[in-house]
Amino acid sequence: MARRVYARRYSQAVFEIALETKELDRWQSDLRKMASLAEEAAVTAFLESPKIHFNDKARLLSEQLPGINPLALNLVYLLADRGRLAMIGDIADDYQRLLDNYRGIAPAEVVTAIPLDEEDKLKLAEHLGAVVGRKVTLKTEVDSRLIGGIIARIGGKLLDGSTRSQLEALKKELGKTVR
Repeated sequence: MARRVYARRYSQAVFEIALETKELDRWQSDLRKMASLAEEAAVTAFLESPKIHFNDKARLLSEQLPGINPLALNLVYLLADRGRLAMIGDIADDYQRLLDNYRGIAPAEVVTAIPLDEEDKLKLAEHLGAVVGRKVTLKTEVDSRLIGGIIARIGGKLLDGSTRSQLEALKKELGKTVR
């Protein structure tokens, strides 16, 4: 839990710097590169080892992250020095959330009974966007237990149009009338 709180603080600070410097996309890209590097077990083990001197860690980071924004490189140095490199993925995710919110984009998690093709995804994103009044990006998942329809989570809203939930609601209604 504390890790998420720290990650949010870092991502908020990074977002404010990115806004000020007008480098929103560059920071997004740099954070993804840093998160990808932190996912490599050998690199993480090296960077988290207390036996390795900071200069060696900094050299490895600068070699593995060529062309990265100097301020982003300073962030990864700071995280490595404080033993918090593992939270860079959380920082990148939260930065993405802040960036999407700034740009008026609402991420939606959509569960369907069958896979959607690209055309269906575009139509669904348009429809959901009209419902919430924002542009929507989809993250899709397939769950055959739904039988049909979709379940969409957008922000704090849950839109359940699945056949399974409709059948369960019908079952409850029929159960009430039988008694």
